[in-house]
Amino acid sequence: MYIIAALYHFTRFGNPAELKPDLLALCTAEGVRGTLLLAPEGINGTIAGPRAGIDAVIAHLRALPGCGDLEWKEAISADAPFGKMKVRLKREIVTMGQPDVDPRARVGHYIDPADWNALIAAPDVAVIDTRNDYEVAIGTFEGAVDPKTESFGDFPAWWEANKARFHNKKIAMFCTGGIRCEKSTNYLLGQGVEDVYHLKGGILKYLQEVPEAQTKWEGSCFVFDNRVSVEHGLREGPHMLCHGCRRPILPEDTHRTEYEAGVSCHNCVGETSEMDKDRFRERQKQMMLAKSRNEL
Repeated sequence: MYIIAALYHFTRFGNPAELKPDLLALCTAEGVRGTLLLAPEGINGTIAGPRAGIDAVIAHLRALPGCGDLEWKEAISADAPFGKMKVRLKREIVTMGQPDVDPRARVGHYIDPADWNALIAAPDVAVIDTRNDYEVAIGTFEGAVDPKTESFGDFPAWWEANKARFHNKKIAMFCTGGIRCEKSTNYLLGQGVEDVYHLKGGILKYLQEVPEAQTKWEGSCFVFDNRVSVEHGLREGPHMLCHGCRRPILPEDTHRTEYEAGVSCHNCVGETSEMDKDRFRERQKQMMLAKSRNEL
């Protein structure tokens, strides 16, 4: 049984590179795998491992400068969600490309999952999904606006082009775990939007705490690990990844003519050249050989 911990925390790290060696060594020693991102603005990532290992890593993280109140969300998986442990240095822990955005200064009003349904049902509230288009495609909240952005960095341009639609509206925003809303709500406040709210703990917290009979969520929630998607109670969803484009697909999509394992699916078959596909086929061949030798 693996404990999965999803976390992020905005703080100021003077030299993130100095934190990497000890953090990576601890995770490796404790049998913890996944990905953690370190940047001058803080830490973000998802890890999985035994109970004792996760506890040790969380304790280490909470001892870092400014991280004493770091929070995380947990789930359980019977299978290992990650194959390796990676600690990466980044410019931002979630890339928005807006140097003036600082969630440590101020963010929107946090709304607990128990209060979210009432907020988004109000007629003067516009609900905006801040996630990428492929995430929204498999699930979102009832009535939510889909900006159809390919990456989070596209959100400011989308807002500038569409802000007139939301004149005199309160804005309620949500994302998978909450981190993108920390930045997007700070951004909107900086743009002069007065009433900005976001779902505390994100979709994951909502699916964990709100009874399925009361849900306003439709579909599955994409997650960035081998589970691919989750549903209410954070039980594993039905999706798998196309390893050509990294988008979620359903098992029945593998029977479509556009699908080739490790190469393409109906979403991406027209997006890559034959040279790309040949390269993907070779990669898939090498992966299958490594798997047969128990190297993965």
